[in-house]
Amino acid sequence: MQLLTSSGRPPGDEPVSDAPEPLAEVRPAGRVRVLSSAAAGPLITGYALVTALIALVTLAAGRFSATGALLAAGPGWLAAYQVQLGLGGHPLGVLPLLPTAGAALLVVRTASGAVQRLGLGRPGQAVPLVAVITGAHALFGLVIAISSLDTPVRVNPVPACAVPGALAALAATAGVVRRCGLPRAVAERLDPLAARGVRAGALGLAALVLAGALVFTLATVLSMSTVDNLFEPSIGSSFGLLLLSVLYLPNAVVAAMSFVTGPGFTVGSLEVSLVGYRGGDVPALPLLGGIPEHSAGWWPALLVLPAAVGALVGWSVRRVDDDPAARIRVVAVAGAVVGFGCVVLGTLAGGRLGDGPFDPVSVPVGVASIVAFCWIVIPGGFVAFFAGAHAPPTPPNTVDVGPDEVFDGAADFEDEDGEESEEDAAEEAGDESEAPEEPGADVGEQDEFDAEAEAELGLQQPEDVVVEEPDPQVGTPGAVTGSTEASVDEKAPEDDR
Repeated sequence: MQLLTSSGRPPGDEPVSDAPEPLAEVRPAGRVRVLSSAAAGPLITGYALVTALIALVTLAAGRFSATGALLAAGPGWLAAYQVQLGLGGHPLGVLPLLPTAGAALLVVRTASGAVQRLGLGRPGQAVPLVAVITGAHALFGLVIAISSLDTPVRVNPVPACAVPGALAALAATAGVVRRCGLPRAVAERLDPLAARGVRAGALGLAALVLAGALVFTLATVLSMSTVDNLFEPSIGSSFGLLLLSVLYLPNAVVAAMSFVTGPGFTVGSLEVSLVGYRGGDVPALPLLGGIPEHSAGWWPALLVLPAAVGALVGWSVRRVDDDPAARIRVVAVAGAVVGFGCVVLGTLAGGRLGDGPFDPVSVPVGVASIVAFCWIVIPGGFVAFFAGAHAPPTPPNTVDVGPDEVFDGAADFEDEDGEESEEDAAEEAGDESEAPEEPGADVGEQDEFDAEAEAELGLQQPEDVVVEEPDPQVGTPGAVTGSTEASVDEKAPEDDR
């Protein structure tokens, strides 16, 4: 019986309560508004922060000028995006990493919020958003570079356009990937062991940065008297030095990380590493007060830190797979990720510093990446190999056919007592026999074959073999007897009756 309260919808068209509600469609005007806000928001906010920072420094120094702060904010914004500047004809490529991290985080949050407001659900839908943010940053950098051609601070228009655009593209992509389901799509196409290796590599890189931060902190604390003497007596100058030290703090941590792993860093003629030291002058910046004046014999003991990081990576992947070789591959992927991260961080942390005695400030990224890879792979592979499970090796010529049953392929070729089968013996002797014939073959040919076989074996077939005809009363076939004439005579009385 059909209920009268049916909604009249065709079968299969009923709403499902557990299905997610469709995202509200954004009108074209609202879409343009969201895209414009995502493109201009990071530019305006970043420029305002740089202007406020410059105004604060000039105010502390007693040279505040609103117009000067606004004009100087342009090159400062480019410096935050790692664009090399020219100060009076001298290059400035050692740029602070802390503003760069802040600018990237701002773009990430802006892109993520725009994805939510637009209701984007697939990676392809976010391409216009990333393109708009990238184009706005590239255009803004080009405008600043062109407007600074007649000023003491000059910028090359090509990197001023390309570098901010590339950094904004990476940050915007990072902001939209999670909300658009890109990690799941990538995970479905990526080897699980490789994905696990990437995560372990991120853990290893973060641990190495933490080790560098610990060493930098220790060196600063032990040299606190030197750091205190580098501050100027005036409040404005001291505030400016403190601000520069804070902005360049990530650069110092990266240099300390390179020192811990072994290659070290250079500042002009100064070279500091665990295996060598060459003295030289350094800028009078409190951040650099912890740089030692000579080498120490206990420095090689710091190699325990990168070895511990490698062991940590190996311990984190000890349960990835029961096969030790698979765990070694995961550790190798993690080492590659750490090596690549060292190249990126070392490149961003160094650069040109004028044309004087402090130029250049650099980290040997090539050597640092190889050394970091070895610090992850060697101790990490050792720990991953011995700390994880070991699957028992499969015997040769063995196929698993069930949980409690094993098929041994060699049993087909050897008997239980270790002797070879008749087929193998016949093949070795050169006596190849014909395959058994299918049912329905000629009986006469089979009898001739049996007779020849018995003749070869030395058996004589009796001439008086009697083939008994089937008994019509019983209906069973008679037996073929190989008896003598005596057995035939025993049957004779019954035949007479």
